[in-house]
Amino acid sequence: MTPRVVSFGEIMLRLSTPGYQRFAQATSFDACYGGGEANVAVSLANYGLDSSFVTALPKNDIGRACHMELNKYGVDTSDIAFGGERLGIYFLETGAVARASKVVYDRAHSSFAEVKPGQFDWEKIFEGASWFHWTGITPAVSQGAADVLKEAIAVANKKGITVSTDLNYRKNLWKYGKSANEVMPDLVAGCDVVLGNEEDAEMVLGIKPEGVDVTGGHVEAEAYRSVSQQIMARFPRVKKVITTLRGSVSANHNSWSGVLYDGKNLYTAPTYQITHIVDRVGGGDSFMGGLIYGLLTYTGDDEKALRFATAASCLKHTINGDFNQVTVEEVEKLMGGDASGRVSR
Repeated sequence: MTPRVVSFGEIMLRLSTPGYQRFAQATSFDACYGGGEANVAVSLANYGLDSSFVTALPKNDIGRACHMELNKYGVDTSDIAFGGERLGIYFLETGAVARASKVVYDRAHSSFAEVKPGQFDWEKIFEGASWFHWTGITPAVSQGAADVLKEAIAVANKKGITVSTDLNYRKNLWKYGKSANEVMPDLVAGCDVVLGNEEDAEMVLGIKPEGVDVTGGHVEAEAYRSVSQQIMARFPRVKKVITTLRGSVSANHNSWSGVLYDGKNLYTAPTYQITHIVDRVGGGDSFMGGLIYGLLTYTGDDEKALRFATAASCLKHTINGDFNQVTVEEVEKLMGGDASGRVSR
């Protein structure tokens, strides 16, 4: 039976400047759609899993266009709620060399930001589901979104569904009167799998590496072990803690890897040198999508799941847009060491 994964969060209209233009230079924008949990949902659908995405969309032409885009990738959208006034927007200026990329959000009062408890029938939504995924972006959007998410996690826990989160700290989003460390711990307590780097752990959970020097931009493997152990000690339900490792040489050249701690072993994935980045937005989401697929498919082989996630995310950096439009075969080919990029005929 194909595993069914449910993801919950906001999807937005993405408007990016053409090429490497700055906002002030642009006379047009390239449009697509994206958002943390939606990006994961599309990855999982691409890999052949039963992937369901739950959100709220406005009942207008833009909302319907977004709905159609999700359907195009085979994502189950039957539990999407239609209502509210608008689809959230984010603007992207792609950086180059020493100039970093920039994101400007325009998502206040979006349909998703105005969701309320009781709006979604989580008992029905989770029928036949084996996994539920959310990110720290969702409870940052509004109190209503945080409350609805808390409902979802409670039902998922009751049903014995695996719950995963990407801590994803976004300081510019926490604007409704509560901080991340006031809201997130109660939600993380209901999770089995946690993804986040050492900065996320500190800003969201107040957890720092113990007895390890992380100054100078160099973070040793033992720092991740320390953070992971502290997360597991504080949240007994958590069984795996994963961290992505991004080294930024420039806006166009990053190194990319990851580590996974299962309570005993600390696994490290191979490091990829991504020398000509096409689009890094959605990189962490593509990693999470790959990780969920790997953990569900390579049962009992956490190291292989980690390697799949890392390779999948490496490939995402070559694709425009938020969605990681790759197949299992393409990811496994890279996992096997074929990074030649030769034409497939």
